[in-house]
Amino acid sequence: MKYMFASDIHGSAFYCEKTVQAFKESGAERLILLGDLLYHGPRNDLPKDYAPKKVISMLNQMKDKIYAVRGNCEAEVDQMVLEFPVMADYGVLVLNGITFYATHGHIMNEEHMPPIQPGDVLIHGHTHVLRADKVGDHVIINPGSTSIPKEGNPPTYGILEDQTFKILTFSGEVVKEISLKQ
Repeated sequence: MKYMFASDIHGSAFYCEKTVQAFKESGAERLILLGDLLYHGPRNDLPKDYAPKKVISMLNQMKDKIYAVRGNCEAEVDQMVLEFPVMADYGVLVLNGITFYATHGHIMNEEHMPPIQPGDVLIHGHTHVLRADKVGDHVIINPGSTSIPKEGNPPTYGILEDQTFKILTFSGEVVKEISLKQ
């Protein structure tokens, strides 16, 4: 099966639309959102076409396809307008035989690892910096930010297909790929 991961939309209608389009074109079964969906946050500039109400509408239309975790910019009011759960700090997903600990990254991250087993994947957003690396017995993945990438990275998202994880730009260029096979 195929799954898409995206993080840090930050209320950008422009990049949310690109995310939704990439999801539809990918043939992925689910869209897993790693937090910071609606608000840009006090440390970030406004993203392109900042329009949280449009983002709400686009995401709610896909509510049956979305798994999401809470970012540091989510608030209870966001759950009042979004029609899918967004307030969990993490989710444990077994996808294609691989256990993923999905979180935003502001609480659990490489410096503060969650209780995961060897071979598991920690996947998070928060830093806006794409990454896919084996670290000891684990894999750490950050699909980057769809709307406010940092450290010179382009806007990106991730695709898990079989046991391969790819980080792609919205033009379809693969910028990072990692095999998750044991």
